[in-house]
Amino acid sequence: MKFYWIKTNKFIKKIFPNYVWDIPNVENKIYLTFDDGPTPEITEWVLEELKKHQAKATFFCIGKNINNHAAIFLKTIEEGHSIGNHTYNHLKGWITSTEDYLNNIALCKSEIDNLAPTIRNPQSALFRPPYGKVKKSQSKKLRQLGYKIIMWDVLSADFDQTITPEKCLENILQNVQSGSIIVFHDSVKAFKNLEYTLPRSLEILGQRGFTFEVIQ
Repeated sequence: MKFYWIKTNKFIKKIFPNYVWDIPNVENKIYLTFDDGPTPEITEWVLEELKKHQAKATFFCIGKNINNHAAIFLKTIEEGHSIGNHTYNHLKGWITSTEDYLNNIALCKSEIDNLAPTIRNPQSALFRPPYGKVKKSQSKKLRQLGYKIIMWDVLSADFDQTITPEKCLENILQNVQSGSIIVFHDSVKAFKNLEYTLPRSLEILGQRGFTFEVIQ
């Protein structure tokens, strides 16, 4: 049975203060994030759904996917969304040497910078570790390089194929608050849940007075 926090525990946030778990504010701003793209058709569908609600989001992209789907990547930037680094090959930090991990992140950064040299980086200095797993030594080096390590406050769990789309939506609606960073995935694996959850989340949260902003 899988275990993960849907709402990130306050104790976890406290013991890892160098990570960005949420962005507190009193203006009802929340931060949608999408991991693992760009993915043909799925990322483009996400962009259309966001456009319908005048919503902006942050996309943590895999370098290999940027290389393979450059047009979709550039479209994401052109539509006003932020870009973050999610390694080149979706590496799990806990089982990867710090040197190899940093080199892989640098490869992803090169893809971002080569395709979009005019975008305002530090956008490419936003980093989310795949699986949310990163060693202390890796985290320290990344922060020394100027990266912001972006985690999350609310996990949709859209990647979990054992839950229903209705449960995925519930995960969002019952846990979001002003400042929440919410995780979705623009991936094939997650699409069954994402297709149901994203449009309804945008509509309902918009009705609740939330606005959807980029992470910078």
